[in-house]
Amino acid sequence: MTPLFKKFLGINWILMMTMAGLLSFGVYSIYNASYFRVDSPMNLDAKWKDQITWIGLGVPFLFGAALVDYKWLRWACVPIYLAGIAGLIYLELFGVEVKGNKAWVEIAGQRMQPSQFAIMAGIVMLAVIFGELPRIWSVFRRPWLRIIVGGVAAGIPACLVIKEDFGSGLVWGPVFIAMLLVGSIPFRYIITLVLSVLCVVPIMYFFVLKPYQQARIDTTWYLLTNQMDKVDMRGDGWVPNYVQTAVASAGFEGKGPLSAKVSDQRTIHRMFFPEGEAHSDFIFGVICEEFGFRGAVLVLSAIALLLLQGVFVAFCARDQVGRLLVVGVVAMFFAHTFQNAGMNLCMLPVIGLPMPFISYGGTFMVVTLFLMGMMQSVWIHRNISPVNKKASSGSDHEVELNKGHED
Repeated sequence: MTPLFKKFLGINWILMMTMAGLLSFGVYSIYNASYFRVDSPMNLDAKWKDQITWIGLGVPFLFGAALVDYKWLRWACVPIYLAGIAGLIYLELFGVEVKGNKAWVEIAGQRMQPSQFAIMAGIVMLAVIFGELPRIWSVFRRPWLRIIVGGVAAGIPACLVIKEDFGSGLVWGPVFIAMLLVGSIPFRYIITLVLSVLCVVPIMYFFVLKPYQQARIDTTWYLLTNQMDKVDMRGDGWVPNYVQTAVASAGFEGKGPLSAKVSDQRTIHRMFFPEGEAHSDFIFGVICEEFGFRGAVLVLSAIALLLLQGVFVAFCARDQVGRLLVVGVVAMFFAHTFQNAGMNLCMLPVIGLPMPFISYGGTFMVVTLFLMGMMQSVWIHRNISPVNKKASSGSDHEVELNKGHED
C-alpha cells in the first residue's frame, strides 16, 4: 500500500460526508431559489448547475490540500500572504463595482473575489505567527509582541477589504480573536484588546461607515424594536421586511415541495426577494420559507456538526500550527453562518456574507473546499512527528509559551 493511498484512507470520512450532505442540500436550495427565473437575462435558472461546476473545480483543491503535509505552510505562508495582498491591490485598481461594493475583479470573463483569497492567506499567516515564531525566535514568546505582529498581519488586508466590502472585512474580527484564544495569549491581553475595539465602534459608525451602511444598521434596529414608522419600506426596509415575513409565515413544514401545503407561485421569495441575491445572500430565507422550521434546523444542525468536528480535529492536531489553522477555519465558517442566518432572521444588518456550503458563490466555494482540505491535512498527519522536533513535543512548546505569559 503506497503512502499516498494510506493518506487517502486516513481522511476523516465522517467530516467529508457531513460536508457532502451540506453541498448537496445547498445545490437543491439554489435550485428552489432560481429554477423558475427562466426569463432572466443572467440565466439565473441555471445557477444550480453553475454551483455544481464550482464544486467540481474545488474538489481537486480539497484533495490536493488534504493529501499534502501542511508543514509546507512554514515556508509558503509569506508568498501566499503576499499574493493575497496583491489581489486586494489589484481589486483597488481594477475592481468591478456591483450595487455599491467594489468587491469583484474580472479574469477571463469570470468574476472573482480577492477578499476570499485574502482571508484564507490571513488564516495561514496567523497560524504560523502564533504557532511557529515562538519556537524559532524566543523573543516572540512574549504575548504582546505576538499580538502586535499578528495584528499588523491581519490589519493590513482587513483594512483593504473593509474599504471596499465592509461585510467581508468583519470576518477578520472573529478569526483573529479565535486564533488569539488558541495561540496561548493570556486572557488579560484579549480582554484589553476587545474593550479597545468596542471603544472605537461608535467612531467607526459615524465617521467610517458610508450612509447606506449606516441605514442598514438603523433599519435592522427599528425593525427589531417595532419602530415601523421610521423604516422606509420602499427603500432600505424592503428586503429585510419581506425576508422576515417569508421566514415567519413558513411554519414548521414550509411552503415547498416537501410540505403538505399546496405549493404555488405566490411564495414571498419568488415575488419580493432580489432575484440576483436570493440564491446567495438570502439563501437561508429561501430555505426557511421552502422547508420551514425543520429545514432551517436541519441546515444549522449540520453546520454545527461540521464545526464541532473541526474543533475535534484541532484537539487532535500534532502541533500548534495545525491547531491554529483549524481553529481559524472554524471561526471563519462560524462567522459566515452566524451573519448570514442573522440577517435573514432580521436580527443583524443585511451584509453580503454567503453561508458556507449552501450559498451560491464561485470564489467562496473554491476557497471553502481548499480550507476543508487543509483541515483534513491536519487530521491525516496528526500522528506524524512535527518537523525539526525530535526531542520536544507539542506539550513542551505549550510550557515554553506559558513561561512567556509572565512577561
